[in-house]
This record gives sequence, structure tokens and C-alpha cells, in this order.
Amino acid sequence: MIDRHHLRYFLAVVDAGNFSKAARQVNVTQPTLSVGIAKLEASLGTRLFLRNNQRVQLTADGVALLAHARTIEGEFNALETRLADARPAPLLRIGVLSTLPGRVAGQLVAAIRASDAPEPIELVEGAERDLVARLQRDRIDVALTIVRDGETRFATEALFEEGYGVALPVWHELAGRAEIRGEMLAGETMMVRRQCEVLAETSRYFTERGVRPRFAFRSTNDERVMALVRAGLGITVAAESYADDGVAIVPLAGFSPRRRIGLAFRSPEVAGRASTALAALRAVTG
Repeated sequence: MIDRHHLRYFLAVVDAGNFSKAARQVNVTQPTLSVGIAKLEASLGTRLFLRNNQRVQLTADGVALLAHARTIEGEFNALETRLADARPAPLLRIGVLSTLPGRVAGQLVAAIRASDAPEPIELVEGAERDLVARLQRDRIDVALTIVRDGETRFATEALFEEGYGVALPVWHELAGRAEIRGEMLAGETMMVRRQCEVLAETSRYFTERGVRPRFAFRSTNDERVMALVRAGLGITVAAESYADDGVAIVPLAGFSPRRRIGLAFRSPEVAGRASTALAALRAVTG
């Protein structure tokens, strides 16, 4: 039986004109290529090349084999290309920080679907710690999450940075201010976002100012909290990206925590494979 690798060695020698150049062309050592040619000649029971110090020449049998060899290699290449085109793209698992607005995930999916080469994706929601654990256990390929200084476990790429403020309905009397002092919220009804990354800092901020508001709602579902902000049930503290047509985010005087949102990759190879989805992520968060 003729080995395809040996046919490739044969064609490389024909095209390169000598064994040393042919070996470099097919990324093998010259002895390996020479052994392969010898095995091909043995399997066919004939010599294929006349060798001298400068070049090699085809024998009559080598010339006869050449046309068949090119046809066989061409058919192999065509089949490989056809199979590669038919093979579904590997699933890309994207972790999305649960405290990012839901519209980010929606815009991401829409951008990928509208791309020239949409990739099959799976979205996984989780808190920052959950996403880190999933990356470490190879449960997701990339995370859209908080990027911390000094991260060495994963390759990262920062996309944007934002601060926090008071989330109020746009019709609230304080919504048009450039800044709100904590003491001004003493009479307000508030809601608690249980997964907020700055929940402890928020509690300390109001306690230090003697503000002890009534709480009307506590939830891990940020979208529900924002819906209730729009409806006027109460106010809350949230990241600036939650501002929209119905919610205003106004900075709190003396309250300065910020978060940097970016991508964390399990490996650099993922970034190359997921180019379409990552471009969409950059577009919707830029």
C-alpha cells in the first residue's frame, strides 16, 4: 500500500529539485525524507529518481507516477477542504457577569448573529467568583467580567471602566443633579442588589452618614430591581452602565469605587478561535 506521506515526499522532491530543499518544504529531516522515498520505491518495485550531486532527475517510471501522484494529492486536499467546510464550528462558552445589564448579553448575541461568520455560543451567567472558578475548571472559554490588577491566571483585556451611583427613576426630583450627597437620601426608600460588588462599601457609606433608609426590596435579580426603580418602588446603588431611558445613575459625593470590565481568556488560543464573538463583545461594550 502506498503511504500518502511518501507521495508528498515524492512531489516535494520533484518540485524542489533536491532532497534537502524538499525535506525543508515538508518539515522533515533529510534522512526521514530519504527513507520515505526508498520505501515508496520498494513498494512500487522501481526506481523513481536518478541522483547526482546537484539535482535529482525522474526516471521513466517516476514520470509515469508524477501525474497520478498530483491527481491523488489534489483529491486528498479537496476532500479535506470539503470536510473542514462541513464541520460545525466548535461551541464557544462565554461567561457573562451577572451584575452587567441584560442588554449587554442581548447586544452580544445580536452582533454575533449579524456577523459574516456567526459562531455557535453558549452563555453562562455568574458572579465574578463563579466565572473565575468556571474558567479554572475549563467550564467556559472566555468571561466578560471584572478584570483585576495583577491577574496572572488568565490572559485579560480591559474593555471599559465605570463607577457607581444612585439609580433613580428619570422623573425623580434628584435625577437631574450632577451629584448627590448621601444625607439627601435619608428619607428615600431603597432596594438592595444582593450581588452588588460594592455592597459592603455602600452600607458603610450610608452608616457613616447616619442614613438608615427603609428597604422595600432585596434581590439577586438586578433586572428586576431596575424594573422596580423605573416603577418608583425605591432607589438603589448600581454601576453606571445601568443608566437607560428609564433609569438615571447619579454619582454619590464621596463614594468612589470603580470596576474595570474586560475579557478573561482560558488560553491565548481561545482568543484566536473566538475572533468573531470577541469582536462582538468589544463592539457592544466599547
